[in-house]
Amino acid sequence: MANLKNKNLISISDYNKEEYLEILRIAEEFEKNPKQEILKDKVVASIFFEPSTRTRLSFESAASMLGAKVIGFSNPASTSQSKGESLHDTIKMLSSYSDIIVMRHSIEGAARYAAEVSSVPLINAGDGANQHPTQCMLDLYSILKTQGTLENLNITMVGDLKYGRTVHSLVQAMCNFNATFHFVSPNELKMPSSVKMYIKEANLNYHQYTDLNEVIPFSDIIYMTRIQRERFSDPLEYEKVKDSYILDAAMLKGCKNTMRILHPLPRVNEIAADVDKTTNAYYFQQARNGVYVRQALMAAILGVK
Repeated sequence: MANLKNKNLISISDYNKEEYLEILRIAEEFEKNPKQEILKDKVVASIFFEPSTRTRLSFESAASMLGAKVIGFSNPASTSQSKGESLHDTIKMLSSYSDIIVMRHSIEGAARYAAEVSSVPLINAGDGANQHPTQCMLDLYSILKTQGTLENLNITMVGDLKYGRTVHSLVQAMCNFNATFHFVSPNELKMPSSVKMYIKEANLNYHQYTDLNEVIPFSDIIYMTRIQRERFSDPLEYEKVKDSYILDAAMLKGCKNTMRILHPLPRVNEIAADVDKTTNAYYFQQARNGVYVRQALMAAILGVK
């Protein structure tokens, strides 16, 4: 059994296959019984330097269901950062107030730096366009729940593959499970070479497309992402690609019965509302799975599971 006590989660590559599976096993326990006061003597610092709804609230919900006290902020303008306090000093202070820190930051690498400064374990809740490892963990859990396995699947990723930290993390993780990857994006938003390198090093295959219809018939998972306006410095570049892919129910004719559609949310218009009524839609359940997975991570890192 993997021992994750006091182990930071900054990048999905910080954990190995055995550790992924251990977190998913614990998450399944929490799905059956989510309210367990096993963290009632713990304090979780939830600090979000960048806007978030699902990630922040699911972490805080997960901590509350386990009896932990939650401190922190969701608006850095209301903290001493607005007075010029450094990230170093903010983390030093918060690590003396809490047992574990959950942090989102807009700057790539900020979470790794914060973990080096902190005296308590730190979980990265997203750093810029770099990594989103807890989203990846709940994605793995969702894939396992819907497919019955993580092995030998056709994983299709669609949309903003250049800036999408969720897909970057998921590629790295799924390289442990003999996946075949299918990347669908505009040319301007292709999966970065640095991420494709993980696939090459694992001796696995990936294929690149611009037409989503090509890959729907053989996909086991279609992972849709929104085109992220906030990652574009040039508004005209965003306007050019914003409506590149819109998945609707009619496009799902001929897909596998077992195929499921995932999305890290929020969606804009890349999945039409009529898809919600299909058996292929899984993105709202996927978001709910985040509570169980984040419970599992906090419980394992704090040494109570």
